Amino acid sequence: VAGLGNYGLRGTRHSVGMAVLDQLARQLAVAEGWRTDRRCCADVALAAAHGLELVLLKPRRLMNLNGLSVASAAEIYGLRPEDIYLVHDDLDKALGKVAIKLGGSARGHNGVRSCISALHSNEMRRLRVGIGRP
Repeated sequence: VAGLGNYGLRGTRHSVGMAVLDQLARQLAVAEGWRTDRRCCADVALAAAHGLELVLLKPRRLMNLNGLSVASAAEIYGLRPEDIYLVHDDLDKALGKVAIKLGGSARGHNGVRSCISALHSNEMRRLRVGIGRP
């Protein structure tokens, strides 16, 4: 599960993907388990939920380069694009509304575009978190 955003601009609506992962880590009781993984240039926490092993990932790059971290982590952990969930902001959704999308285009989102390019696939599931148009 990759929370897309701009690492240096945490707390902004554009980095809501990272905030969602912080909350998920708290709910899965691994919030103290974040560590920097230089191999994929990201903060990583490992968790388990409902019999699944999860890799939580917050890229330490700008949004336009998040895909490099996601692709590196996929290689390190043996994940296919269809195993990956991207959590990202969506300007076209009202603040706080969410939607799940399976595959398809980036719809103008540079972080998703970066992931599609780096993984050579658009098969990732996406949790689109509405931020409205501030």
